[in-house]
Amino acid sequence: MATQYGIKFAVHLITNHFGNLVAKVCECLLRRGPLTFEQLSRFTELTKDQVKNSLLVLVQHNCVQAFILEQEGREGSKVNAQYLALFDNILHRLRFPKFLEIVSQDLDEECVELLEGLLRDGRLTLKQMVDRASQRKENAVALDVVQESLHKLLMLRYAERCPSPEPVISPPVDLDTKKRGAKSKIAEEPETIEYRVLEAAMPAEGIRFYLTASSELINNSDIYPGRGVGENVAREDSMLFRANFEEFVRRRRHKVLVENVRTAHDDGAAIVLGAVLDATRNAEKKVKMEKSVPLTLDAIFTEVQKTEIGLAMTMERVRSSLVLLGCTQRTFDAPYSIELNKIIESARDEEVESIVLKRYGTDAYRMFRLLSKTGRLLETDKIAESTFVEKRDTPKILYKLWKDDYLHMEKLVLTGARQLKFLLWKVNKPILWERVLDEMYHAALNLSLRLAYEQEKDGELLAVPKDKIVGQLQKRYKRLRNSWLLLESSLMKLDDTLMLFHDF
Repeated sequence: MATQYGIKFAVHLITNHFGNLVAKVCECLLRRGPLTFEQLSRFTELTKDQVKNSLLVLVQHNCVQAFILEQEGREGSKVNAQYLALFDNILHRLRFPKFLEIVSQDLDEECVELLEGLLRDGRLTLKQMVDRASQRKENAVALDVVQESLHKLLMLRYAERCPSPEPVISPPVDLDTKKRGAKSKIAEEPETIEYRVLEAAMPAEGIRFYLTASSELINNSDIYPGRGVGENVAREDSMLFRANFEEFVRRRRHKVLVENVRTAHDDGAAIVLGAVLDATRNAEKKVKMEKSVPLTLDAIFTEVQKTEIGLAMTMERVRSSLVLLGCTQRTFDAPYSIELNKIIESARDEEVESIVLKRYGTDAYRMFRLLSKTGRLLETDKIAESTFVEKRDTPKILYKLWKDDYLHMEKLVLTGARQLKFLLWKVNKPILWERVLDEMYHAALNLSLRLAYEQEKDGELLAVPKDKIVGQLQKRYKRLRNSWLLLESSLMKLDDTLMLFHDF
């Protein structure tokens, strides 16, 4: 979800990486939604060349996706190409160090360097990867060496073939809601335009993570007139590759799931959950899966035994850990499926409760926690009794939380011999989580701006050769360096929480 401060933070990242002109085009797309080339030129008041060059940069770095919206009577026409800003991909630029750390734990240094190039330069052909690898070494790097590293990245899904440059999607279909009865199931939320475009652009699973032995190494960077920006970028080579952000987010989510289970239960439950997630990673259909892929007890036990710590676990302990994870087995050979969304929800609850404790105090924390765990409307006096807070203080605290959008309030009026009024309170988690997320974007923006200010203010110190930094200058440099590291560390920790509320 692109909240108000989320958009501001995304624009700030693009400005830092690519400058004001590219950021202006990106902001226009983020705020207005998909636009044609002509609309972008009109809304941004930039020249056509400026818009075209900005789009080329954004497409190259996976921040914009072009697509064709099919129209009646204009089949196959590409004059209506539209451009969609990819909010999530823009935010992922902040996480590049985390992604590199994941690969460094699984693969060798050559793979890390290859991925670093994909993150830094965006979409690359195999020839470009070879050229970049050769520039880093004293001697030229052989094609087969780069191919082997790329193959490793593809096998673990850390890299992928680039999506279709301009997929064609059909207009959204209005659902007929007149036939739905009062007792019918609530319809699912309609698919967003971004989801439909990305699904249409995604390569088939059989080729998405596949590297042919005889890859074409043509490097034709001509811009073909009459074609959209997205297609021109893709025509640079018949086979372009990029980093697969989806897999990195999945790995980060798995880590958060396991660590939260370890904190809430024990190492045994964490080992079992980790084994289940590792065994079914390639079978997951989407990143935000509500439940794990079903596995039998024997299959889970086999996966647990593959880990060094899991060798000491018995079948009974694995079964007990599954019970801790909320799994119940209806029949002897029925598969187990762990409710992952509940673990994420619990982690979000703890994060929000921590904010309430720091901002509003212990009494507010107890009341908020009660309402969060209960999940239903409670009357003011009932809240006071359950949390042992003075009745005269309870309405003030609840009102403060409500005023800051942390609680939902309803008024209940009972008519009889005399009219009675009651205030009922509850936590509306989806709305609250969006509010908290926007606050975190705001905090991330402030941290990033402060870091940029500190680095710019003392930028001349960075230009001084290291062998000349001595005496008082060295003390100043260390002090500034520690300040920058603290700000960077705080931003990375805050980003972990951003991912918890937005990506997981």
